[in-house]
Amino acid sequence: MTSPFDFPARVDDRAVRDRTVAHLRAKGVRLPTFQELAEPAEAPRTIRSELKGVDPDAPHAANLYRVNWYNDLKRAGQLAAPAFVELPEAFTGVKARIVLALGATFPMIKAHKVMAAYACLAPRLVAGRFDPTRQRAIWPSTGNYCRGGVAISRILGCRGVAVLPAGMSQERFDWLSQWVTTPDEDIVRTPGTESNVKEIYDKCAELARDPENEIVNQFSEFGNYLVHWRCTGPALERIFETLRDMSPGLRLAGFVSASGSAGTLAAGDYLKAEHGARIAAVEAVECPTLLNNGYGEHNIQGIGDKHVPLIHNVTNTDLVIGISDKATDGLNAVFNTEEGRAYLMQRFGLQPEAARMLGYFGLSSIANLLAAIKMAKHSRLGSNDVILTIATDGAELYGSELKSYLKRRHNQGSMTRELAAKLVDQHLICANTRHVLDATERERDRIFNLGYFTWVEQQGIALVDFERRRSQDFWRSLHTLVPQWDEMITAFNRDSGMAAA
Repeated sequence: MTSPFDFPARVDDRAVRDRTVAHLRAKGVRLPTFQELAEPAEAPRTIRSELKGVDPDAPHAANLYRVNWYNDLKRAGQLAAPAFVELPEAFTGVKARIVLALGATFPMIKAHKVMAAYACLAPRLVAGRFDPTRQRAIWPSTGNYCRGGVAISRILGCRGVAVLPAGMSQERFDWLSQWVTTPDEDIVRTPGTESNVKEIYDKCAELARDPENEIVNQFSEFGNYLVHWRCTGPALERIFETLRDMSPGLRLAGFVSASGSAGTLAAGDYLKAEHGARIAAVEAVECPTLLNNGYGEHNIQGIGDKHVPLIHNVTNTDLVIGISDKATDGLNAVFNTEEGRAYLMQRFGLQPEAARMLGYFGLSSIANLLAAIKMAKHSRLGSNDVILTIATDGAELYGSELKSYLKRRHNQGSMTRELAAKLVDQHLICANTRHVLDATERERDRIFNLGYFTWVEQQGIALVDFERRRSQDFWRSLHTLVPQWDEMITAFNRDSGMAAA
């Protein structure tokens, strides 16, 4: 297996690249550069015009140019600034302005992980490291990344295999069964639920013995880190600038994101460098790995744990915030039922449209929202402070979880006003500063060292490479890869005859 530190920076296999060029020419696929993902208005006009007639949920090559933060709520047109939701003080209970960018505007999977999947595979394609005519792309995930990988694979005309825990939401499996080539072979269910990441790695190690399988592991792929640094960070900055244009004097105080693969946390590195924003990593208190070297199970689907991802820039993290899955399950039931939204409108004065927008918040989105509230309270932020975070996906992936929650926890099949009041009081109004850790230098070292057991002892990463990640110089040095990859993508498109699409 290729080391994650052996970055694609040149053409490694000319014959594989030539086959891939011919294959994507036949498929009519033009690969977007990272620059075009970050600034979609720079994509060729012909492609942007073609998008008007393309279903955003279709495995169509043009939908690669919707793999960005600038799609409108219908995912048909594009906006000058990414779509976002700002929640009022009456709702959050804090003066700081809490703003969530909407991952549900992304094509095909309605989650931003499709961008990470593309960014991990594209450099392999143009370097001749992955042959879509002969190999299968293996996408290990606890949430949406495997769906994004399967979607990208369909567009490229290759086999995509999803590897994910058997206990994930039924909606994920329903989607996958419609998109993979052979469901019985291309959906691999590993034991456990959200916390069981090692079981995914073990299965991938088994699959990697076959040279026709290429493991595209989001937890160790620096393309995942770099696409969020290059694209998600500036997109969030655009949202902040939009707010600041209307309210001069605003300060970008923080960025909050669930740990997951840690790719999205790279946006925090960008925002800290440009605006001094503090970075908060979020995890479930039922499995407090970063908080307390802990373990356990939880249902905040999509955030993973019991390990520290290789691409987590731990030594740049300022806070670790724990959120209970009791809170995310409960508020999901309030936010995404008619009775629950009616209660929120009555109690907080939310307008119907604002209440409807809560449908863009899935389980990890709610975790990010609650963590932003905790950060504002812990840091005593005021009305000129902005906290940016991500609504990673929407509620439609969790309908079965909502139904199961109401039956399991409350022995009833529907939401009531009384239950909504209880859940809002318990999980929103009473959100406090428990389970908030200031990441001092000592705590950062502890969390960093914890990653040794996964990556060096279990996954065979060289100790010298593992240690390189302790320095911010290493993370800054990665940035030079992005223009290199863009040059390689541009050359590839030229050779395939798709440069001007």
